Amino acid sequence: MLIQVLKSKIHRVRVTQADLNYIGSITIDEALMNASNLIEGEKVQIVNINNGERFETYVIKGDRNSGMICLNGPAARRVAINDVIIIIGYGYMDFEEAKTYKPSLVFPNEKTNLLV
Repeated sequence: MLIQVLKSKIHRVRVTQADLNYIGSITIDEALMNASNLIEGEKVQIVNINNGERFETYVIKGDRNSGMICLNGPAARRVAINDVIIIIGYGYMDFEEAKTYKPSLVFPNEKTNLLV
């Protein structure tokens, strides 16, 4: 049996941009993507701490060490600049393997979005 489990999490980053007129997605600093084991095009869940919104989109790679967290397209309506969000990636794995699996969890500096 396969189950869906937490694979990646970027915990408490600040939204730096919101671009309604872009093709939908979330642009994430490449350093944060690498640290959290997320790849370009991967589906992620966004949890907005400020307003309780939860939605899904896909990842676009942003400039490394820029601190960029930009919601694009319709997702831009679900956040405000400076909102704090959590970015979550899930994966499917065998039930027994999931019991010992360790996800990639990242806790960047909330003010700069850079790795500490």
